[in-house]
Amino acid sequence: MTKVIVVGSGIVGLATAARLAARGDDVTVLEKERDLALHQTGRNSGVVHSGLYYPTGSLKARMGVAGAESMVAFARTHGVAVEQCGKLVVAVSDDELPGLHRLAERAVANGVPARLISAAEARDHEPHVSCVAALRVESTGIVDYRGVCEVLAEQVRAAGGAIRFGAEFLAARTEGTRVRARFTTSAGEEQLAADALVVCGGLHADRLARACGLEPEARIVPFRGEYFELTDAAVPLVQGLIYPVPDPRFPFLGVHLTKMVHGGVHAGPNAVLALAREGYRWRDVAPSDVADALRWPGLWELGRQNWRPGAREVARSVSKTLFARSLARLVPEIRREHLLRAPAGVRAQALRRDGSLVDDFLVQQAPGQVHVLNAPSPAATASLEIAAHLERQVDEALVTNR
Repeated sequence: MTKVIVVGSGIVGLATAARLAARGDDVTVLEKERDLALHQTGRNSGVVHSGLYYPTGSLKARMGVAGAESMVAFARTHGVAVEQCGKLVVAVSDDELPGLHRLAERAVANGVPARLISAAEARDHEPHVSCVAALRVESTGIVDYRGVCEVLAEQVRAAGGAIRFGAEFLAARTEGTRVRARFTTSAGEEQLAADALVVCGGLHADRLARACGLEPEARIVPFRGEYFELTDAAVPLVQGLIYPVPDPRFPFLGVHLTKMVHGGVHAGPNAVLALAREGYRWRDVAPSDVADALRWPGLWELGRQNWRPGAREVARSVSKTLFARSLARLVPEIRREHLLRAPAGVRAQALRRDGSLVDDFLVQQAPGQVHVLNAPSPAATASLEIAAHLERQVDEALVTNR
């Protein structure tokens, strides 16, 4: 029986652990927190993405499209709250129409079910939306990702695997055909040997890779995604999901409106540099994380290339009025008083030395080891597909270590 250690109980780590356990591997999940999915997975907007935005042929595109089907099917099979409500990407002015048409072409290339519709047709779906045209994307949905994680964790346990909470992974070394991992618990430092190691470290992925003797080709830079939710009075203004046409000069999608699977509507996220890798508020500052980010040349180059939209994001972060104004471009009836602060998330984004974002999933392999070094959105949507990919990577890593 192959013994595998999986680091991280976010949705990618749990999906991978469940898949490996189901085939008969002896799986142990190490999680530094006291519960599942407390970081990226548990703080995202709950969207099942369609695979619309990603370069054709990329892992994100292929796994995103497949994940839009497999995640909805998984949730329905296991009784997790899910709704395939579709979304609108809206052009609010004529100068956004070329970008909308490019997205429509990308949808065709990626195999995403989508169609261009008129403003009148858009209002059939969203009566309060403002636009000159829209792209209707049918396969987009909403789901309870934490509920998915709870099912995956039960699958790990049912197959004989273990999930150890409060176990903070420190480092690992491959010694012969075995991998020896070090981690800390409330009882002190412990070690565990296995045939293979899979690290799904999220916000700490690059550091954990270096602690295992690998040199990642990019560094994690944390971006905080700030959300509001609409007041009860404003919730009826949104029926599903409403997105703007993304600015091609900026690597994020822009604030949007998202119906939540358990009720209510989220607005956001804004995107600003976080001052800690787990910095969910402006006052969360980790000097070592800030220094680590500032030492990376890629951050300075990213700032140089995107200073203008970046400044808008910061301004919107500190001004609810500006945030509301951005939302009112999509739904004019939304006002400042309709916004209530909601918990933020932090996106673990891999950034290269030249300032370019790693715009695809990135996995690095070593003898007996597999490290997920970039898995931002749509990783939750594609998590079951990523798990299948990582299963193959584990088998390859095992072969190279024999």
